[in-house]
Amino acid sequence: MSHIDAATVRSLIAANPDVLVVDVRTPAEFESAHIDGAINLPLDQVDAHLRRIVAHAGGRMLLICQSGNRAERARSALSGAGLDDVAVLDGGMNAWIASGAPVNRGRARWPLERQVRLISGSIVLASVVASLWIPATVLIAAFIGAGLAFAAVTDTCAMGMLLARLPYNRTDGADVEAAIARLRRI
Repeated sequence: MSHIDAATVRSLIAANPDVLVVDVRTPAEFESAHIDGAINLPLDQVDAHLRRIVAHAGGRMLLICQSGNRAERARSALSGAGLDDVAVLDGGMNAWIASGAPVNRGRARWPLERQVRLISGSIVLASVVASLWIPATVLIAAFIGAGLAFAAVTDTCAMGMLLARLPYNRTDGADVEAAIARLRRI
């Protein structure tokens, strides 16, 4: 079972507190709200340390992100590298919070998806308004629209990947070595 709903995850964690809950969101998103006991290992770090994670992970691993897309990308990479018992929280933290499940809250931050909508919408609006004076600037809006369509078709988001690298989204950053060490102990 590669996707499980929030109610099933709650039962799974209650029955087996040693399940590896790995949150692949940015450190800022993780700081904002996360499941108690979750390990923060951002998606870009999962990709960078794939072999080490597979070598050290023991037991069932549950992957979480904001909506489920990044967690699914991490699951696919981990499964492809030989880690079999990996599941994704269907709907991510959005579904977890909507189900009324307990959450550790910290400083509120905007999720990457919301940041992408703000930036892309602002660029489109600005370029359309600017096109009233400089008609060619409407091409910027077309470029952003094409990028969003490509992101939907490929289930990737170049703007989101770039925004994830900004200091605002990194906070102090995820401690990859500590996260991998926790994978070993569980």
